[in-house]
Amino acid sequence: MNVAEYASFDAVGLAQLVAEGEVTPAELEGAAREAVRRVNPRINAVVETWPAQDEPAPGSAPLAGVPFLIKDIGVSMAGRRSELGSRLAAGHVAHLDSFLMTRFRRAGLVTVGRTAAPELAYSTTTEPVLYGATRNPWDLERSAGGSSGGAGAAVAAGVVPLAHATDAAGSLRIPAACTGLFGLKPTRGRVSAGPDFDEVFNGLAVQGGISRTVRDSAVLLDQIRGPEPGDPYWAQEPARPYAEEVTRDPGSLRIGVLAQAWGGLRTAAPVAEALSRTVRQLASLGHQVEEVQVDLGVGWDEFVLAGAHQWTANLAASIDELAAATGRPVDSSTLEPPVLASYHYGREVGGTQFVAALALRNRVARSLGRYFTGHDVLLTPTLPELPVPLGTHAEGAEELDGLGWIRRIFEMSPFTTVFNVAGTPAMSVPLAADAETGLPIGMQFAAGYGREDTLFRLAGQLEQAHPWSDRVPPLWAGNPTGH
Repeated sequence: MNVAEYASFDAVGLAQLVAEGEVTPAELEGAAREAVRRVNPRINAVVETWPAQDEPAPGSAPLAGVPFLIKDIGVSMAGRRSELGSRLAAGHVAHLDSFLMTRFRRAGLVTVGRTAAPELAYSTTTEPVLYGATRNPWDLERSAGGSSGGAGAAVAAGVVPLAHATDAAGSLRIPAACTGLFGLKPTRGRVSAGPDFDEVFNGLAVQGGISRTVRDSAVLLDQIRGPEPGDPYWAQEPARPYAEEVTRDPGSLRIGVLAQAWGGLRTAAPVAEALSRTVRQLASLGHQVEEVQVDLGVGWDEFVLAGAHQWTANLAASIDELAAATGRPVDSSTLEPPVLASYHYGREVGGTQFVAALALRNRVARSLGRYFTGHDVLLTPTLPELPVPLGTHAEGAEELDGLGWIRRIFEMSPFTTVFNVAGTPAMSVPLAADAETGLPIGMQFAAGYGREDTLFRLAGQLEQAHPWSDRVPPLWAGNPTGH
């Protein structure tokens, strides 16, 4: 199979070819490696490749033989490096498979490497000092988003059909929006973070994937969902596989529309226009759509301050643990300015401040929960503007303290973070593109706790009515030279 053929299939399609004996996993792996060779020197999305695992997955596995990439943070693969995008963890090798990695293997995925992440996943752009900036295949001078930016760029450029991603403040949905992909953040507790963690950032972070098609994300979530012994909480199992929901009629959904973000942050004109088109598309499909105001239950400044307390305290503890394990100093030789500033800020967060931040998390979850008693879905832009030029996040960052950095991150992606705090599922769907630049624009749909089924039904309907998978970026592995 040549790369052009390989890149034209989604993961489910490739697995079907393997199951039917039309192609071998080795042929797919070879095509994936050629795709890396063609495009990665220009996008810097894949930081390391390695030979596939020695033991082949069962031929009956739903994604048997499909090439796959894991993120450089959030999952551990025995015997492989996991450096967290940071000089502090450079060279670190995982000694065991995390529960998630075990499930990836059981699904039949052939993990051929790891993707770039910002330092300690502490940004919504992927521009770490350790490996350099990841570039957006739609425009090489723009960000691919973060913190799963390497995953987004790799999938968008045709290196793999889907890739592992994590999401603690939008880190899965933001790259999906920046690179024209589908990405669904599951409900808190849907996927286990064990055995090393009970919860990540007090339940803000979840595991998932980024893909070109809805069915790929649904099949992947079916393979990795469900609790493990000792998990602190878990979401109720769905009535049927998510893969089946993709083709089910969602019915007439009650959809609220929030055009402008909390905190008075404004949505740029191209994104607002795309939102208006999406509203018309939804109405044409029979949904009940109306503009709404959604009360967070707290003020925006209070929300940001609590986020800073919760984020930086968790970060400081992680950095201390890494420094103890590596014997390296915690200073500018190992950490970038925003992360180092956040570390020092987090070390000063008091216990009562931290508990207050957790109490605020509860207030936000309760308030959003009340919204979802009257509506099935909330629609917002995923991001308030088009993918930003590389370097935008870093402008003046050396002058910011930990609170200032969190405020910058939250203001650059004000629509995504609240659903991590509430723990509810949300997805970015690539329904639009900017007429002037051609850059993709993602629309975010959120649902109540545990209602990924609603989102997959809606996403499947939208994908059928307004297909996007045939839109590929200028830098595409399926082209003879990649571009």
